[in-house]
Amino acid sequence: MVRPQKNRIVAFRPDVSYFKPRGIPMVDLEEVRLTVDEHEAIRLADFLDMSHEEAGAHMGVSRATFGRIIQRARKKVANALINGKAIHIEGGSYRIISEKRIFMCRSCNYQWEEPRGTGRPKHCPSCNDENLLRISERDIKKP
Repeated sequence: MVRPQKNRIVAFRPDVSYFKPRGIPMVDLEEVRLTVDEHEAIRLADFLDMSHEEAGAHMGVSRATFGRIIQRARKKVANALINGKAIHIEGGSYRIISEKRIFMCRSCNYQWEEPRGTGRPKHCPSCNDENLLRISERDIKKP
């Protein structure tokens, strides 16, 4: 009997759940399914530059398990990019740790919360720059 899969800790549900090549109708596209926990692994390792050990701790899994998750995720994304497939982000074994929507400006490092259902902010309320990053409460760097 196979051991049940442990729920991975995910900071938040992705704002966008679908990507597709431009100019190709959906009916003509194959689809790759990226799970929410695989999306989180890419966010932590590739976007936030965390080590596998640190990212695994954020997700509540071992370094080795995180390595397997990120390897699967990267292979799926590469398949979609190389072969012109759509990416659908859904499912997986995960639990959300925060319902807050926290954003950070990459230019001035200003951090703020946005209410749910208001969409992604267009610019930083502090410096008006458009280079924004969604972060979790655990990602906040305290002085």
